[in-house]
Amino acid sequence: MPRLFGTDGVRGLANRDLTAGLALDLAQASAAVLTQGRRAELRRAEGRRPVAVLARDPRISGEFISAAVAAGLASSGVDVLDAGVIPTPAAAFLIADIGADFGVMISASHNPAPDNGIKFFAFGGTKLPDDVEDRIEEHLSFGKLTPIGGDVGRISRFADAEDRYVVHLLGTLPHRLDGIHVVLDCAHGAAAGVSPQVFTDAGATLTVIGADPDGNNINDGVGSTHLDNLARAVIAAGADVGIAHDGDADRCLAVDRDGNIVDGDQIMAILAVSMAERGVLKDRTLVATVMSNLGLRKAMAAHDIRMIETKVGDRYVLEALNIDGLSLGGEQSGHVIMTKFATTGDGILTGLHLVAEMARTGKTLAELASVMTVFPQILVNVRGVNHHGLNSNEIIAEAVRAAEAELGDTGRVLLRPSGTEPMVRVMVEAADQGTADRLANQLADTVRLQLAL
Repeated sequence: MPRLFGTDGVRGLANRDLTAGLALDLAQASAAVLTQGRRAELRRAEGRRPVAVLARDPRISGEFISAAVAAGLASSGVDVLDAGVIPTPAAAFLIADIGADFGVMISASHNPAPDNGIKFFAFGGTKLPDDVEDRIEEHLSFGKLTPIGGDVGRISRFADAEDRYVVHLLGTLPHRLDGIHVVLDCAHGAAAGVSPQVFTDAGATLTVIGADPDGNNINDGVGSTHLDNLARAVIAAGADVGIAHDGDADRCLAVDRDGNIVDGDQIMAILAVSMAERGVLKDRTLVATVMSNLGLRKAMAAHDIRMIETKVGDRYVLEALNIDGLSLGGEQSGHVIMTKFATTGDGILTGLHLVAEMARTGKTLAELASVMTVFPQILVNVRGVNHHGLNSNEIIAEAVRAAEAELGDTGRVLLRPSGTEPMVRVMVEAADQGTADRLANQLADTVRLQLAL
């Protein structure tokens, strides 16, 4: 039986894969697992119930899923503080800010509106490790908590949730944003209320798009996965920069005043160099994934900044950051984690600090982004193959060595088996697009021939 939890919680088509019944069961199971331990015992000894923060993005199915989660938690003896529609990183911050025992976010991030998901956060607003998720999954079939009378939980509105988060974000800024014209794309998502407010409060001149969520239009042609509208809006407004979030606002991508995309790797390069110059980049180290562009590696080396690579997934970036107490990491997709201020990727926080660097230096975004040369990169998904045999196939290994020899230090090859389906991802970076395309397709053909099912 496949694992219920994926790389970022439980996701699926709402009301088919992710039903109200499953949401209720997951909430009850999470309460049984996440209210164990010394802290929960002390609460009970003082006559207090465990507390959970609950939040969601604005997609329509979030209303019934959130209601089911609240019912599951309260019926398990957990007091629920319902924060309503707020970004995922806001939920994580609030859990830590009020000392809640855990929290639940209802969102499918950048996925289309019919999808939804349930993500759990532990005490302190951190993501759950795999073994804790496994325990929750095990508790779906047993071990529910069934308090009665005054021991059942209460459900209350978290009235000042947005205000707490806005104050927190503004308090992180090293420089105000006065004089910078920002076009903000909120993806018709969870950022629509908070992000325009905080950018305005920070001093930016603001033009806002994608900030009219109706429950069905989240990520629909807007946000970090659809940057064309933002680029056009920046040029039309004569703005200095465009900032795009995804549906739950844990990502940030940008465009410069000419409409050119500045991706997560470039944003990390800008922030890493700035933090290193200001002496706040812990151990002069950046954490990124194996999919980050070769240009990021070269830029960091040129500025004497060490770079640690992890598997793909912001949870692995966060693990590496926490091991050594490092301060900055992220992914090309725009998940950027600044551990001094957040326990997870925060698209609003990232956008604020990116624009603050423009204000601090007086440079355009294009000038800042020039710290890194982006190497052409192509990714080919080879489907329907025996991906388990990838690492033991000598013919494929020889083809990779030949490609690497041709590229030298002007490119990079990466082959990754999928963790969930019979597929191998072939990624090639090169100094020019033609070479990247040619080598990627050659390697894909070799994989397809050698690992055919």
